[in-house]
Amino acid sequence: MSKKITDKMGPPDKGFVSGVIAELKKVTWPTKNETIRLTGIVILISLIIGAYIGIIDVFMAKALKILTGIN
Repeated sequence: MSKKITDKMGPPDKGFVSGVIAELKKVTWPTKNETIRLTGIVILISLIIGAYIGIIDVFMAKALKILTGIN
């Protein structure tokens, strides 16, 4: 005997929704200045890592050209 599994699509549970709303009220949202500062830090670190990977890529490409003798 096989049981038929059905997906129950209906209105969301009111307890769940009220729980989510209650948790979102507890969140400490960052201020505008904090958001701007942290975004700047993320962009700066991303640029530094991108430059580092780019430099390594250039050196590895040159090393591969030297090793393979392809000009």
